[in-house]
Amino acid sequence: MGSGQVTSWQGKNITVAGLGVSGISAARALAGLGASVTVVDGGDSEGHRAKAAELAGLGVSVRLGDAETLPEGTGLVVTSPGWKPDSPLFRAAAEAGVDVVGDVEIAWLLRDSRPDRKAAPWLAVTGTNGKTTTTQMLASILRAAGLRTAAVGNIGTPIIDVVLGEEEYDVLAVELSSYQLHWAPSVRAHSAAVLNLAPDHLDWHGSMEAYAADKGRIYEGNTVACVYNLADPATERLVEEADVEEGCRAIGFTLGAPGPSMLGVVDGILVDRAFVENRQRNAQELAEVADVNPPAPHNIANALAAAALARAFGVPPRAVRDGLRDFRPDAHRVARVDEVDGVVYVDDSKATNTHAAEASLAAFEPVVWIAGGLAKGATFDELVQKSGKRLRGAVLIGADRALIAEALARHAPEVPVVDLDRTDTGAMLAAVREAARLAEPGDTVLLAPACASMDMFANYNERGDAFADAVRELAAGSA
Repeated sequence: MGSGQVTSWQGKNITVAGLGVSGISAARALAGLGASVTVVDGGDSEGHRAKAAELAGLGVSVRLGDAETLPEGTGLVVTSPGWKPDSPLFRAAAEAGVDVVGDVEIAWLLRDSRPDRKAAPWLAVTGTNGKTTTTQMLASILRAAGLRTAAVGNIGTPIIDVVLGEEEYDVLAVELSSYQLHWAPSVRAHSAAVLNLAPDHLDWHGSMEAYAADKGRIYEGNTVACVYNLADPATERLVEEADVEEGCRAIGFTLGAPGPSMLGVVDGILVDRAFVENRQRNAQELAEVADVNPPAPHNIANALAAAALARAFGVPPRAVRDGLRDFRPDAHRVARVDEVDGVVYVDDSKATNTHAAEASLAAFEPVVWIAGGLAKGATFDELVQKSGKRLRGAVLIGADRALIAEALARHAPEVPVVDLDRTDTGAMLAAVREAARLAEPGDTVLLAPACASMDMFANYNERGDAFADAVRELAAGSA
């Protein structure tokens, strides 16, 4: 569609792929603007039919049971984030010369559609891990500065709903996944950050190079700052390759002492040497490491990235400190559940890939590690090589647990491994009990699966809840 605005949606024939949250949001919005909208979805359950009936009341047509055939007369396809680029529907669109975009692209094109207010700039965040936490930290900092803001996008709130909603914002904190960036060619952020890059979703993108390229789209057209991770050179390369506005700066963050145009840590203090006068000589104190919750290394990096984006928007130092102090992480993100018989139990069910699990394991030692699930094409050798020395033992669950067991056998053969071959509702309780048997006082039992959850659970939240329930049952039995 290019980077220009769509002058009118009236009468435009649009096909929306998927009856998920973002698909329904896009269908409602576009129908409200006068477009002729058809939603297609391969499902045909009672739940699907209920959603279809609701949309029908808004004038939206819904075709269930066929997500492969392009509706006649389609002029644009709007996809939900998870649909693969090689889906039959998109192949048909390409053959017909029809563009495919995502809901984030639509939100960007609609941002100036309210004549009663000015469009809010976007501060955008992506990366393999830490996106949600960093976006929430950023929103907390912006609020502490007295700015009207919302955390939107991949974080759960459809961005179209916010762009077209009644509430007015000064700035938006926008989490973007690689899927969303793939389908959003026109987005141009005020400032953006790529937190890290590690193999993930390669079954969707096809290669690490394609995955990184989609992540790198977040920097295109940035006007003020491209924030990168000094510990991950791949993120800096994406900045170097980006086509940005004249005067846009590269801003690094590091857990060490920062150089000019960087944020970092000095003697337990988060400091800014990027957004200060005479950055060759001066540094600005922003917050203490103790203000970050939890103060694990990867979370301090998240805080620095959030602070960099906020400072790029002109937020004062005090707001960074106050925003970090006010921030409370979501459930299932390095969350302490309980201590039983001198062993601490930590839920990081959100660690759904190897990079996230590595960061989680780095925060504790010694660890009894509960891991496994759906590997999504990942391998585990590097993770075990880096983290094996921290392990007291490992309890493996889920469909692809053998891949982790093999990596442990190759690189940490001294680590005791319990291979739990069951997927019933009591499997997590069994895993926690086996972990308790391996653990010693002073250890941490850590659920950091390094895998997706859908082989055994509806989502990572349900997996984390099962872990917490099992720990509580263990505690009750030891009382």
